[in-house]
Amino acid sequence: MAEAGFTTFLVDDDPAVLRSIARLLSAAGYKTKSFSSPRKFLVADDPTVPGCAIIDLAMAELDGLAVQQALISSGSNRPIIFLTGRGDVSSTVKAMKAGAVDFLTKPVERAALLSALTRAAELDTASRQKRRETASIGERIDTLTHRERQVLEHVISGRLNKQIAASLGTVEKTVKVHRGRMMAKLGVRSVADLVRLAEKVAIGPV
Repeated sequence: MAEAGFTTFLVDDDPAVLRSIARLLSAAGYKTKSFSSPRKFLVADDPTVPGCAIIDLAMAELDGLAVQQALISSGSNRPIIFLTGRGDVSSTVKAMKAGAVDFLTKPVERAALLSALTRAAELDTASRQKRRETASIGERIDTLTHRERQVLEHVISGRLNKQIAASLGTVEKTVKVHRGRMMAKLGVRSVADLVRLAEKVAIGPV
């Protein structure tokens, strides 16, 4: 299921193709936005807007693979479906390795395009949910004091309170207090939950 506001960004320097695909997708209930210039698309693209890009592989101004690399370099995770007028195994491999959802040959079949769009919408939704979760965890991590952060790293290393106290040069009772506050701030109740949370934001053991 696509998120609200999900938009299909069409990038092709052939106006006839843009009109045809826009009509097809609009009839299927998709919101579309067309670009005949890949550079204008890259300038206008807002990665916070849910959606996917349907990009022609062979364009005079900038080819589809270059557009894909530009999006990746900018930090965008927008799903991409490529369209091509000819079969090109080498380009297909490059596109798919870089994360393309699908590679369809023109004239594109309606069923194939809609199927690819369904997968793209699912990927986009999952990616945005993951980023929201990571951002939420990061905000909670930022509320920890320096000492609580140290205790966190020792706890996910599997160390006992007395071992942590020895490493930090404090007493076990103090470690227990920091540990309790840290767990409460992060909203976890077990070491297993704490380890899973830390992995999501790439916090490793000591």
